[in-house]
Amino acid sequence: MKPNFTQRVTNWGNFPVVEKEMRSEDSFKNIKEFVLSHNEVIARGNGRCYGDASLGESIFSTKKLNKFISFDRLNGIIECESGVLLSDVLEISVPQGYFLYVTPGTKFVSVGGAIASDVHGKNHHAEGCFSEYVIEFKLMVENGEIITCSREENSEKFWATIGGMGLTGIILTAKFKLKNIESAYIRQESIKADNLDEIFKLFDESESWTYTVAWIDCLQKGKNIGRSILMRGEHAFQHELPQAMAKTPLRLKKKLQPTVPFYFPGFVLNALTVKIFNWLYYKKQSKKEVKNFIDYETFFYPLDAINEWNKIYGKSGFIQYQMVIPKESGKEGMKRILETIANSGNGSFLAVLKLFGKNNPEAYNSFPVEGYTLALDFKVNSKLKKLVEELDSIVQEFGGRIYLTKDSMSKSSLTNYLKNIRSPKFVSLQHKRILNNNS
Repeated sequence: MKPNFTQRVTNWGNFPVVEKEMRSEDSFKNIKEFVLSHNEVIARGNGRCYGDASLGESIFSTKKLNKFISFDRLNGIIECESGVLLSDVLEISVPQGYFLYVTPGTKFVSVGGAIASDVHGKNHHAEGCFSEYVIEFKLMVENGEIITCSREENSEKFWATIGGMGLTGIILTAKFKLKNIESAYIRQESIKADNLDEIFKLFDESESWTYTVAWIDCLQKGKNIGRSILMRGEHAFQHELPQAMAKTPLRLKKKLQPTVPFYFPGFVLNALTVKIFNWLYYKKQSKKEVKNFIDYETFFYPLDAINEWNKIYGKSGFIQYQMVIPKESGKEGMKRILETIANSGNGSFLAVLKLFGKNNPEAYNSFPVEGYTLALDFKVNSKLKKLVEELDSIVQEFGGRIYLTKDSMSKSSLTNYLKNIRSPKFVSLQHKRILNNNS
């Protein structure tokens, strides 16, 4: 009897949920057999994307492709299989004085997923996307052949795969560069902004900083719209650290990680509780400006400190909505976005504003364009579709776009920058939705 690999599969937002076949293999030969024996396949890393990305009729999980191949400690170059997580990379690289050039807001993303989404971080204005530091990767294509892709070899496939959401094949291994650091700590400045004008001024004044990000209270109205806290940071040098940190600058103590034990009831997150959370978060920093040193995990991955935090949104799940508005109309566009959210009552306590620098024209599938990007988590409810449609209209009006790694319901005109990839073999539910909406 043939084994049944059908299972319940969902991404980090627990929405949507599908019953599909999902398999994982650690041998390239078995992966080839899987690809050739199925009409449609999509690769999936650690499932930290949102919506219907990396979901398909037949899903290949890269979780068993979890081995390191080499670590050139002299030049800071790592080669590993695609299912290795960024957390695994940091575990071996930070004690050796290396860090990721670009990291998203969670370290539990696979290396293959980081390439397929061409992830960005708090430093896009300074150091670009993850792809800037990818040297090469091995890709299994439709006929099961394995090809090496780089800027020099199979370059067309290389750039199509960067930000290509798994639609060009299965990334098997990757080689990429790391940056030198002297410590595992960040020199941080946190500055409160009373409104949108202030936070945009702070971003302008902080362009020389490598890392900038702002938490924003998306439920404020009137003169307080855009009330926020800007965090800016640099990797700390050993000599500037407090004595206790400077003794072992590249080693962090293990922290206890609480786990959310169950899905919260649906009524817990509502406009009132989000408003209270946002008020408390803004008020907890009593001074206008605070300077300190914090470890890199607290700075880059605050939510990773709580296991299974996605259960807070309840069993109905949530979406993350992330868009970018071009810089010249960024403030006006963000004001309209924030007004729409505040009036809807669908608040988000995880609202993050960042500045994007110029995009790499070769990475034509990448999400970032020069401008301001806002990411928000919304609980799935009966009002959400209408809100997303309203936000989409504003983004379209201002010439923006939506991040496919987060998308689950946006209109095709904002997500069709992948429309030219049409593989009969590598197909996701998300891409089908976008193509159907375009036809």
